[in-house]
Amino acid sequence: MTKADTKAVIPAQAGIHPSSPVVAYIALGANLGNAAQTVLDAIQAINDLPQTQVTKKSSLYKTAAMESLPGALKSPDYINAVVEIICHQTAYLLLEQLQKIEQKAGRNRPYLNAPRTLDLDILLYGDAQIQTETLTVPHPRMWQRAFVLVPLEEIAPQLVSAERLEGVKGQGIQRVGIASPDAVS
Repeated sequence: MTKADTKAVIPAQAGIHPSSPVVAYIALGANLGNAAQTVLDAIQAINDLPQTQVTKKSSLYKTAAMESLPGALKSPDYINAVVEIICHQTAYLLLEQLQKIEQKAGRNRPYLNAPRTLDLDILLYGDAQIQTETLTVPHPRMWQRAFVLVPLEEIAPQLVSAERLEGVKGQGIQRVGIASPDAVS
């Protein structure tokens, strides 16, 4: 964490030294390879992180890929989900561990909105407001995306208002399956 990171974060809210468990929400998405299996495997990998437990998981949803580069071929559809976790670690450590899961799945970042083997985003981390070069919570675009709001509303309806859902209803999203109960023990 840089000196600039420390200045932009309120330690008690950001979980710099969490004294009690923090409830966080993570968005998962993949559109390369066997995307559904990749998302299910990532849910298990998150649950296997130290001091972390997946407590709720949404259904799996299919969504069209966002525009990446002008003139580029259309990317495959995404499989998306959201999980609720309870963790006893800082938001920065959680981010680092999620990035390791992405890397293990073959994630690279060649350009904005590039196709992904796996994408993991921290949506919410307790009631923290974090804005640094490395992490922004709440996720800056979560309220604009059906592929985040619909699965989030499924597992935490108190967090997503009807107005927010109305704002994304024109975006195509289709429930395609459930995250298997066996995906997390």
